[in-house]
Amino acid sequence: MPEVLSCGGAIARTTGNCMDTSKRLKRLVREWAGVAHDRELSKALAELNAQFDRWKRGEITAWDLNDLVHRFHDGASREIWKTYATNRLEPAVAFAVATGILRREEVPPELVQHLAGLIEFYEAERSAS
Repeated sequence: MPEVLSCGGAIARTTGNCMDTSKRLKRLVREWAGVAHDRELSKALAELNAQFDRWKRGEITAWDLNDLVHRFHDGASREIWKTYATNRLEPAVAFAVATGILRREEVPPELVQHLAGLIEFYEAERSAS
C-alpha cells in the first residue's frame, strides 16, 4: 500500500498526485496573483490618469502633475509592487478575494478552498476595522 502524505491540506498517495496538485495550486496562485496585480495597478493608474486630464484642462500645472507622478511612483505603485513581488503570493490573492479585487465566484473553487483560512482572516480583519 502506498504511503499517504499530507499535501497542502489535501491527502494524496505517493503516486505523483500530491506533486501534481501542489504544482497546479502554485500555478493557479501565480495566475490569479497576476490578475489581481493587473486590476490593482489599473485602478491606481486610472486615478493618476485623472490627474493628467486635470493638467490638460489647465487645472494644475506641469509641476503639480510631475509631483503627483512622483508620489504615485513612490506611493501606490510601490505598495502594489511590494504586494506582488514575493514568492509567497497566497496572502496577496486571499486579500484580493477578501477585498473584492477578485470576485470569489470567478476564482477556481480549489484555489478558494486552498486560501479559505487566509480569506477568512482578511474578511474578519476588514469587518473589525
